[in-house]
Amino acid sequence: LFTFFMLILVTSNNYVQMFLGWEGVGLASYLLISFWFTRLQAAKSALKAIILNRIGDFGLVLSIACIFTIFKTFNYLIIFNTSFFYLDEFFYFFNLKIKFIDFIGIFMFIGAVGKSAQLGLHTWLPDAMEGPTPVSALIHAATMVTAGVFIIIRSSPLIEYSNLTLYIITIIGSLTCFFAATTGLLQDDLKKVIAYSTCSQLGYMVFACGLSNYSVSLFHLMNHAFFKALLFLSAGVIIHALNDEQDMRKMGGLLKLLPFVYVMFLIGSLSLMGFPFLTGFYSKDVILELAFSKYKLHSFFAYWLGSF
Repeated sequence: LFTFFMLILVTSNNYVQMFLGWEGVGLASYLLISFWFTRLQAAKSALKAIILNRIGDFGLVLSIACIFTIFKTFNYLIIFNTSFFYLDEFFYFFNLKIKFIDFIGIFMFIGAVGKSAQLGLHTWLPDAMEGPTPVSALIHAATMVTAGVFIIIRSSPLIEYSNLTLYIITIIGSLTCFFAATTGLLQDDLKKVIAYSTCSQLGYMVFACGLSNYSVSLFHLMNHAFFKALLFLSAGVIIHALNDEQDMRKMGGLLKLLPFVYVMFLIGSLSLMGFPFLTGFYSKDVILELAFSKYKLHSFFAYWLGSF
């Protein structure tokens, strides 16, 4: 079911079909987080995930409705080819002159914030770790949480015309990447640490989009999927080996007990921190270089937060 909806999301050529896949992966996520439905915490976490995603989806629906109001179509190709003609279209809201292109971009980004667990709607992702570990590896690290970044990249010809949206995307992305990483430092639960790390890496992808480098963002998305899935699956093996113990304070000396998993975890961690000649290095460092090379206030801000 999840794969079916994810393929719909990625292969669609219009916003309605994309939205069907978008809602479908949210549903699959909800069902899989509450897999152990007898555990109260799992049921609560699933509810939290779906409610926070609903807030984001509300933004996306507004954005799609606004697109239809102006372009009279949902088709990507037509919208992207004609967006240049609608740059000066605006409306008044409480005597504020708002451009349609800014409105579309900002609300589309709100949808991405909900799905990609950016600052503000990020709290569902660490709680989503109540689901089984393979679910965390597949959905909440590699595929579904990157759907938000995917829609920003997919709609890039439209968003590129809105400077305000790009500015907001950069600021929110860099704040997420810093705060999620620092929050992860103080977690005890093994899977929650990796979840916050995912949140942080999504921040990198988002601010790379904000700096108009969508290809680099997609490159990092692809790399991240692999090393994060490796980390999650290794964490799953550790949790099983220690009789379902997730508290890191009770672990130690696992090199003797699980030498292979230790090596795998080490490789995943090194790639995550951008160790030279591993995949993380090639994508993560390029994002930071791009932020550094642009002489603008928001990119400088993103560079400093991303470097920490």
